[in-house]
Amino acid sequence: MAPATLRSRIVLGASAAAIIGTAALAQTPPPAPAPAAPAASAYPPTATITTPGYPGVGPADSKLRVVGLPSGKKVHLLPATLETTQWGWFDNAQAPVLRVKSGDTIVLETMMHSHNQVVPGTTIEEIKKTRTDFPGRGPHTLTGPIYIEEAQPGDVLKVRLNKIVPRSYATNFNVPGMFGQFPNVYQDGQVKYLYLDLDSMTTEFLPGVVLPLRPFPGTIGVARKEPGRYSSVPPGEFAGNMDIRDFVAGSSLYVPVHVAGALLWTGDSHAGQGNGEVNLTAIETAYKEFNITVEVIKGKPLDFPRIETAKSWITMGFDQDMNKAWAQAKAQTVKFLAEQRSVPPEQAEKLMASVSDCRVSQVVNVKKGIHCLNPKNVRDKEDMERPTKETSKYLVSHAKDADLNKAMNEASMGMIKLLESDRKVARLDAYGLASAAMDCRVGAISDTEKNVHCLMPKSIWVADGKR
Repeated sequence: MAPATLRSRIVLGASAAAIIGTAALAQTPPPAPAPAAPAASAYPPTATITTPGYPGVGPADSKLRVVGLPSGKKVHLLPATLETTQWGWFDNAQAPVLRVKSGDTIVLETMMHSHNQVVPGTTIEEIKKTRTDFPGRGPHTLTGPIYIEEAQPGDVLKVRLNKIVPRSYATNFNVPGMFGQFPNVYQDGQVKYLYLDLDSMTTEFLPGVVLPLRPFPGTIGVARKEPGRYSSVPPGEFAGNMDIRDFVAGSSLYVPVHVAGALLWTGDSHAGQGNGEVNLTAIETAYKEFNITVEVIKGKPLDFPRIETAKSWITMGFDQDMNKAWAQAKAQTVKFLAEQRSVPPEQAEKLMASVSDCRVSQVVNVKKGIHCLNPKNVRDKEDMERPTKETSKYLVSHAKDADLNKAMNEASMGMIKLLESDRKVARLDAYGLASAAMDCRVGAISDTEKNVHCLMPKSIWVADGKR
């Protein structure tokens, strides 16, 4: 479906500064100067409205996007429209749609995939066409970019998630034979649409199978340092399509700034996701309210993104090869633990095995992701449970191989087949359920053996009493 034929159903959805010590931000040398981004003066206040088929009405009035609250504070409102979103790409020359200052709060909306074309009623054939007709771009609709006045290359941008309110529906789909972890196995596809019960914060994925909702942005990031237009699919040092399901409201992203103004985008909005996201999609939705506060941190550079949650600091790694993604996640984790505990890297590496909880974020974004949760309280440990067989709480599949990619493939396919045989879930539904709810954890790692443990909570079966 071409942009000129977008459906008429495009719908508008709807901090105080932290003291960041050595335990929070890496004391790394300032990064090399990034390629020059367009000067701030080159940017208009917001993008000009040029919707095809309609007369240009000129740039939006930024003053009319700032409103007062009963508390006396002011916030910026950013609706998701064709003029405030991009479909499937980042570009550091893109004119910002909003300008804010460090410390400001922004309440924005997001759209469903492909400029809101993937909504209830859209068939899997139509969804596939949005990808085949527009190669080279991602499926995500991204709201932004937002220009933060004080941000300069070498700074760190902190983005705190204050509140997330999804739409009341979502989707999970498998594009036949094209994407996901096993495109050759699943040459057939399907799409499911789900009702999100925002009172109970659950959704019934299948009859009698109820999943908890934990909304988080699948994609949030700043502009890359490299000029040009890039697909929104691969994550990187600019954050982007990280798909880290622990990044929920109350958490904060710390990401290196690469161009003037940082240029912040978000989209790929999720209501929940399994660790692995194996069929390509999570519980995909859009946000009526994505409430964030941005803050520029100077003098404490980072070389890679980190996430702060209520209990943990999250380090991460990305690469097309999961072995290399693990190596990057390990290096970032060792660096963090050495800073946090004031110990040499050799000791931090030994400590990682007993305190860090590393999981497979996703395996379907060109660059695969691994993230490690590290306790903020040095007396605590993260969840180190790595069962190799079924427990009272979990269905379990486990695999080991010298190649982490193969171990992940075997363990995740093992869970899909277990859902089919033990729980009598239809094959495409099993693939989708694994993508939306499976938890794949990295176990013991050595040069000769790498372990992956995939867990499925029995608590999601609520109808037949079989748990």
